Amino acid sequence: MNADYANVPSPCFVLEEARLRENLTLLGRVQDESGAKVILALKGFALFNTFPLIRARLPGCTVSSPHELRLAREEFGGEIHACAPVYRDEEMDEYLASVSHISFNSLSQWSRFKSRVNARVGRVSPGIRVNPEHSEVGTALYDPARPGSRLGVTADELDGRLPDGMEGLHFHTLCECGADALARTWTKVEERFGPALQQAKWLNLGGGHLITREGYDVDGLIDLIRDIRARYDVEVFLEPGAAVVWRTGVLVSSVLDRIERRGVRTLMLDVSFAAHMPDCLEMPYKPEVRGARDPAPDETGWRLGGTTCLAGDELGAYVFEQDPDIGARIVFEDMMHYTVVKTTLFNGVPHPSLGLLRADGTFELLRQFGYEDYRNRLGGNPLGS
Repeated sequence: MNADYANVPSPCFVLEEARLRENLTLLGRVQDESGAKVILALKGFALFNTFPLIRARLPGCTVSSPHELRLAREEFGGEIHACAPVYRDEEMDEYLASVSHISFNSLSQWSRFKSRVNARVGRVSPGIRVNPEHSEVGTALYDPARPGSRLGVTADELDGRLPDGMEGLHFHTLCECGADALARTWTKVEERFGPALQQAKWLNLGGGHLITREGYDVDGLIDLIRDIRARYDVEVFLEPGAAVVWRTGVLVSSVLDRIERRGVRTLMLDVSFAAHMPDCLEMPYKPEVRGARDPAPDETGWRLGGTTCLAGDELGAYVFEQDPDIGARIVFEDMMHYTVVKTTLFNGVPHPSLGLLRADGTFELLRQFGYEDYRNRLGGNPLGS
């Protein structure tokens, strides 16, 4: 839907309902034809106003913190799977009261909590996260399988079998990858954890499967899952975050100023890459901007400047069909995954509003943020009171 967003407040994250429905239809097909369950990873997307729509196709969520756990329990329902790098003693009872599956990141954590998990036998199914030591992700920051990773037990630690009491295996080593990357990873998992797979009741293939991206080999994924289920007689789970909301929404911003200095042209925006789009600087990647393109070698484009004081809060360059004036709208494409869940209030800059573009073209404002949201994160009663 190519909306002009003229009536949308700036800045604002806007989810497009029609596109979300298309993604859910495709993920539903994967479930129906493969026999796997696809669950939403809240670390990638947690806009809970959309949960009624998502849970009509997906059976549950995966969580990695007590706050995600509570959000899943109160706003989503269904199956809740937990997988965290580490659990705290005081959190475990809350997890075990709500989850259907829980994955441990180390044998020492399993040893520490095993008796408490076993007390809920038949209600909570435990698993171990494994690391096949095979990397498909080019950026080390996002690669759980990089050398020395703290994420996942290696084959030599397991010594060829599941620990006593464990029922599942969980691996998550992908990030925005295709079915071919999963197939190569699966070869290494089989090679290194074959005996443990023979013992398992369930297998979680983790996230990072960009199933809804154009060109993804959906049939290949379905065939691979069918083969896994037939050979090992396991229940299979996938837990994508980005794939659920891939290309389902935008971040609307506005030009506040134009600066031209020593041959560099910058559009100053009312959004921040550091605070609102951190992956642009961390990954890094350059998002698509509606009505703009990359400059040719002989062109001078516009750099985009964020609204915080961080010197590196900028991105560029872009060539626009028409040079934007102050007040012009700048629309960043594909801004639903790993944005709202990672935004900060750094520098006290205004947080973008949250909105929904309904399938019929009407806009609904879901939430606006103000000073109290900033203040309440920073302290309570004054010292000495």
